[in-house]
Amino acid sequence: MTMPNTPILSDLENRSEFIARHIGVSAADEAVMLQAVGAASRQALMNEIVPPSIARSRAMDIPAAITEAAALTELKAIAAKNQVFKSYIGQGYYGTHTPGVILRNILENPAWYTAYTPYQAEISQGRMEALVNFQTMVTDLTAMPMANASMLDEATAAAEAMTLALRAGKSKSNVFFVDEEVLPQTLEVIKTRAEPLGLSVKVCRGDEALKHDSFAVLLQYPGTSGVVRDDREWIAAYKDKGGIVIMAADLLALTLLAPPGELGADIAIGSTQRFGIPMGNGGPHAAYMACRDEFKRSMPGRLVGVSVDAHGNPAYRLALQTREQHIRREKATSNICTAQVLPAVMASMYAVYHGPAGLTRIAQRVARFTAILARGLQQMGYTLTHSSAFDTVTVNTGVATKEIVACAIAARANLRFSSQDTLSISLDETCTRDDIAQLWSFFVQGGQLLPQVAALQASVVPWLPAALLRTSSFLTHPVFNTHHSETSMLRYIRRLSDFDLALDRSMIPLGSCTMKLNATSEMIPITWPEFAHIHPFAPASQRAGYAQLDQQLRAWLCQATGYAGISLQPNAGSQGEYAGMLAIRAFHASRGESHRNICLIPSSAHGTNPASATMVGMKVVVTACDAQGNVDMADLKAKCEQHSANLAAIMITYPSTHGVFEYTATALACMWMVPT
Repeated sequence: MTMPNTPILSDLENRSEFIARHIGVSAADEAVMLQAVGAASRQALMNEIVPPSIARSRAMDIPAAITEAAALTELKAIAAKNQVFKSYIGQGYYGTHTPGVILRNILENPAWYTAYTPYQAEISQGRMEALVNFQTMVTDLTAMPMANASMLDEATAAAEAMTLALRAGKSKSNVFFVDEEVLPQTLEVIKTRAEPLGLSVKVCRGDEALKHDSFAVLLQYPGTSGVVRDDREWIAAYKDKGGIVIMAADLLALTLLAPPGELGADIAIGSTQRFGIPMGNGGPHAAYMACRDEFKRSMPGRLVGVSVDAHGNPAYRLALQTREQHIRREKATSNICTAQVLPAVMASMYAVYHGPAGLTRIAQRVARFTAILARGLQQMGYTLTHSSAFDTVTVNTGVATKEIVACAIAARANLRFSSQDTLSISLDETCTRDDIAQLWSFFVQGGQLLPQVAALQASVVPWLPAALLRTSSFLTHPVFNTHHSETSMLRYIRRLSDFDLALDRSMIPLGSCTMKLNATSEMIPITWPEFAHIHPFAPASQRAGYAQLDQQLRAWLCQATGYAGISLQPNAGSQGEYAGMLAIRAFHASRGESHRNICLIPSSAHGTNPASATMVGMKVVVTACDAQGNVDMADLKAKCEQHSANLAAIMITYPSTHGVFEYTATALACMWMVPT
């Protein structure tokens, strides 16, 4: 016998509960809002907002909704397909210990991960102070006069540094030299960025760069092979030729090594990943850029400055915004804007928590373990390619290379193939004495006895050139020398979050493409070891879960957008714009129409749109909007006709910056398309 008004089972299962819980709007709330805007129902409101001519005609072919608990269970099963090996691969990605007080109170705290991008200084004071700490950390460690508030990753930071050097330098050359020790992923991004701008990228040794003209050079410090070079004299000679020197420097190593500013570098870039940020299969991580003071108006990215408010108290604000896209628009030279605030805050807090003494101790431990590892390998009969190292040694392994790697894989460890007969090993702050002993065991030959850490520790010192040992102080500000207990750090983090407005306190009525409506259930998996501790260059067999997530997301995005294929880009919409413009450029080139270089962009578009077009070598032509902010179709048509011979694309923001899905979108798309 059934009870009266018994709900059906599917209602009780409540598979769509996430929608109501995440958005948080009740039926009563919805009724009040509908009455205020004069709509009879939510569907009626949608019909008014989205014209029938552009409304979706069929549902997306994606799985039905499931509960948050079911989604986490599914994600756990996907995560289990990843294999967490101990990775000694290095190349810009390292194992780290995220301090618990930072993990729980920043990365897992909605006061920090749901905050609005800091356009509005008055509701962003806490994060801005944390970003000033980030900038101070970078300027101190690099010994450069100024730094920005983070970049997307080391590779794109290097590419941005290349174009900064092109703008700021006086050389007429279009050649950019890259040292052979630069990270391979950095080199690939630089090549991609350089080609549309007509720049020639050449990989070389230092002596070659001095023989030929070039506008800038990129050096890696320490090098990808582990070598630590003293390039002061070379840098001085290169600068005498009129070139600009960029150094990609490891911040942890800079606690022990002479910094780029003291070596004569003009620009320093790099990653802050090893300052407590998990590898996460490659990101997101906050990169940094620091430079000479005279470059400040050309430097990409955000700058946070300190002012004084009406009451005489310190007040933080975004400084020198005349460099940015929302002001310069088609004259902008970079599409970097918000970058990686959350990872940047975490990295800055890592420095606050450890302080200069703590960071130095971590670096010294890494360097000592590296030297002990190297000495043990030498005792076992192996030769190393270099006599200096901070965290990486490259070993000549000859015909035994594959056997050694197989032995490591069997023990769930990853080494790096440097060549057919050399292997590289990179250590990090997570390495222990047992790890060193295990590494030696992979290389043991015949009946050899393994070296002993205890026997070597007293006699082995770090393999750092004496002339390069750091003598200058860093992180001297009180903030880096105060909060070393968990309680003090906790209170500092809480005080800063009290100066911010995030979704843990209020809805934020500011429209932007950068709203961060991160649900708690979405944030939980990012700290799981199966996702957090995967090296991006680990063998594909160890990243099967990530591969499934990648394929699944791209398939769903194809359904959402209607496109045949999706390319996933770094954590910024501007990078998607750039990739799209590259694809358009390549399409025209494939048809023998490389002359098509005009991109039409309405005046209402996001500021990054014209910047992205400029970065791929296109010329931006701005089209008008009407009094309501909609694209002026008459002006668009006139511009299409005027530039028809060289028209390449139009880029619109949709919905537009005033929040409307313009009904003319279909007509607009048909109007500008180049006939096939």
